[in-house]
Amino acid sequence: MLSHKQHWDDIYSQKNANEVSWTQHYPSISMQFINEAKLPKNAKIIDVGGGEGFLVDALLSAGFTNITVLDISEAAIEKAKKRLAQQANSINWIVADVTAFETNVMFDFWHDRAVFHFLTENKAVEKYRNNLTNRLNRKGFFLLGTFSPKGPFKCSGLDIVQYSKEEMETLFVDEFSMITNYEHQHLTPFNTIQNFQYGGFQKK
Repeated sequence: MLSHKQHWDDIYSQKNANEVSWTQHYPSISMQFINEAKLPKNAKIIDVGGGEGFLVDALLSAGFTNITVLDISEAAIEKAKKRLAQQANSINWIVADVTAFETNVMFDFWHDRAVFHFLTENKAVEKYRNNLTNRLNRKGFFLLGTFSPKGPFKCSGLDIVQYSKEEMETLFVDEFSMITNYEHQHLTPFNTIQNFQYGGFQKK
């Protein structure tokens, strides 16, 4: 059985952005939340599972200067670096499993679109939650996007966990306040719809 890292390296090595369902050329929900949070341009931002995603492009275009992209797949990160060319040199790239990575950096904004729902074991969920809590500044912001109860049961051949607004809020209630939520119908490159639930949180 492939490790998660090998699984995602294989996916990103074999498929282009228009061949995977999660591609979103402009992350409108994410940028809307960032604008509403009024983050300063030097805010320390981490995009968990950012890989080949386009949030980093939008953040750079908006003038943000302190961006970290974390992904378990080195192949995904290399594709993003190639796309960004010289701009890639201004990004802090981390190849790691989000449940296990270590850093001394404290972030102002933690972004996760479609990583968390792949954590199907309670132990992994707890590790993620601890890392998030310990690495986010007080009053820092957290945006989480997962498949909703109307969404798929699997993605890229892997099982996922669907989350409603209430389930998401309950999971993080001890350390975070949900300040907004969105339901979003993501149009895939194949012209199909995937239903997402987003929760916007602030650390207490």
